[in-house]
Amino acid sequence: MTQSTWRERAGTPFTCEKQPAHGPRGMAVSNHPLASAAGLEMLAAGGNAVDAAVAMQFALTVVEPMMVGLIGGTTCHIRLADGSHRILDGMSAVPKMGHPDMYKPVPGAPPEVYDVEGQENLVGPKSVATPGSLRAWCLALERFGTMSLADVMQPAIRHAARGFAVTPYLSDCIKDAGPDLSKDKLAAALLLPNGTPLKPGERLVQAQYAEALTLVSQQGEKALHGGPLGDLLVECMEKTGGFVRRDDLTGYKVEERAPIRGHYRGWEILGPPPPAASGVHITQMLNILEAYDIEKMGFGTVDTLHLLAEVLKIAFADRAEASGDPDFVKVPVERIVSRDYADQRRKLLDIARATQWTGGLQAAEGQDTTHLTVADGKGNVVSTTQTINSLFGARFIVPGTGMIPNNYMNNYDPRRGNALSIAPGKRVTTSMSPMMALRDGKVRYALGLPGGRKIFPSALQALLNLIDHGMTLQEAVEAPRIWTEGPVLEVEHGIPAPVRQGLEARGHTLKIMPTVAGGMNAIQFHDDDTMTGAACWRADGTAAALGGGLARAGVRFVLPG
Repeated sequence: MTQSTWRERAGTPFTCEKQPAHGPRGMAVSNHPLASAAGLEMLAAGGNAVDAAVAMQFALTVVEPMMVGLIGGTTCHIRLADGSHRILDGMSAVPKMGHPDMYKPVPGAPPEVYDVEGQENLVGPKSVATPGSLRAWCLALERFGTMSLADVMQPAIRHAARGFAVTPYLSDCIKDAGPDLSKDKLAAALLLPNGTPLKPGERLVQAQYAEALTLVSQQGEKALHGGPLGDLLVECMEKTGGFVRRDDLTGYKVEERAPIRGHYRGWEILGPPPPAASGVHITQMLNILEAYDIEKMGFGTVDTLHLLAEVLKIAFADRAEASGDPDFVKVPVERIVSRDYADQRRKLLDIARATQWTGGLQAAEGQDTTHLTVADGKGNVVSTTQTINSLFGARFIVPGTGMIPNNYMNNYDPRRGNALSIAPGKRVTTSMSPMMALRDGKVRYALGLPGGRKIFPSALQALLNLIDHGMTLQEAVEAPRIWTEGPVLEVEHGIPAPVRQGLEARGHTLKIMPTVAGGMNAIQFHDDDTMTGAACWRADGTAAALGGGLARAGVRFVLPG
């Protein structure tokens, strides 16, 4: 199908709200314009995609403080110009003081709900897990970048010290987290001055955080993992009942992993392996879907959305049964991604009726994350997702640092004997999906998004939009989405009423949502060595392209006379 004809078969037409960017020499796409500009600044200075990605990550900690920070987790997918791929796993882990009975589960909570008494695993010091983001970013730069840490951190330091204009999106996030943020003196002073959330257009200046970033630019990751920033974090933990200690910070290691490689209609799809669930289950779902003519079924039709909903439920049933840190849990990756297993699951799928699914193999995540995708025009591509888990993480600021820590302990099962039960050193499972799609060995698409458990289902839908429906990149990232793991099917407002009614007639219980998951950003690579970048309406996403180039050889300006 051509990119101009998918609408002929669509049950859900829509109009894009943003414009893509196009250029030959580099592309930086993130969920904030200042972060994208930081990446473009590195590319313009001669840096590569890794330099740009690290600059963007640090900038995002400033301009999206509700989503990402140094005391967080990261899953980074890097493709180098030599064609090699690797996943850097910088996900947070249970502190060494952690144990299966460290929280008291709320009686009667269903298995998929990890509520504990006093919300200790959700808000406050006891919810903080050992961070990995900073160490992952610094390792990526050291091994694959070309610029110094001090150079790539300059945009972040500048925006923290001078301030930036609060967007409506950030202002709304502050309002949403306001009741918890107001309980912390430092967070309240920064984000809710005079008891009122910062309004759109007001400037957010983070002077103390600028000092912390400057220290990192001078000392590297050791500033947190064994240095003065880490000492302040540990002091805070000890005083307030948190569990992270100095040996957690110094002992943390970034893991390099090989990506999961799936195949779909002649495409090779690469994504993160466990403890990430995305690469495994996107491959599984594509294997099931390949037997159906998705193109002919049409985008956003009752048939297509019903099929997607059933496949999502299959994946989530298997994910709940076998997902987690491979050092602690045996994840049957080969079986899940096998064609034979896809055939077994497909045989049970009813194309005419919604079904309840259980695992066929004998796990809650924060939805507030951020993503960036960047390429340098020389063959280096980075797709990376990072987070402090929930909106504003643990919802307090570590004194003396300006840093908001993660609340990743909320992602572990507070009950014994399950795949995601708490154990010292166990890494959190994640739905982060920094994906790349290759054709004939060449990268054609790189994409990702925030959204907790809804990330990999949304990434899957974008891949189908591109491969099966023939959408443009901008259309693919903005297209209306669905999500379910049963029994409720969430659909965005863009799904029209007749389609919703058709889904209900097949037995689905619908919930209409303003958004499913967050702001996707992506890059497409063309045969003429140019690139297109796109970001969607669900966040402050911005694509920034590097065009132009150097002067023609031999040209010089001669003054008259």
